[in-house]
Amino acid sequence: MRKSVIFIADSLDNAHKFQQVLSGLDVDVAAGSSAQFEKLLAQNPGYDLVVLEARGDAPSRVAQAERLLLEDASAALLVIADEDQLGSLRLPVRIRTDFVVHGAGAGECSVRICNLLWPGDESTACDLLAVDAMTINLATYQVTVAGDPLDLTYLE
Repeated sequence: MRKSVIFIADSLDNAHKFQQVLSGLDVDVAAGSSAQFEKLLAQNPGYDLVVLEARGDAPSRVAQAERLLLEDASAALLVIADEDQLGSLRLPVRIRTDFVVHGAGAGECSVRICNLLWPGDESTACDLLAVDAMTINLATYQVTVAGDPLDLTYLE
């Protein structure tokens, strides 16, 4: 099943890296800056994951995200934090949450996203086969071309 991700960042380096990571997964993405956070949540009901760049005042940004995400207890949160802020970073316990340090590699980011979106054995990045604009999810037998799902019969 295709998942929905909201990506919030104010820096272009994270936006570029996560765009590459998310484009290889079976997800729809809505992206914006921290100023657009609440608006994006309202415009994209049923989201499964929020990826939040919490640079600057990380504790207050994470607290704001927790407050907003508690309204939809099924959504998860991935926090991108600066390494020097880890001592003051408190991750929410009432929602599924993980973090990566700013500058983490694309592989680590992908694994952490997959663990939040597909806990257990449902599907992982290894289950996805991408050829140009076509993506095949080997775990769910879903095929998309340029993000649009194909309607295939069971035998196809």
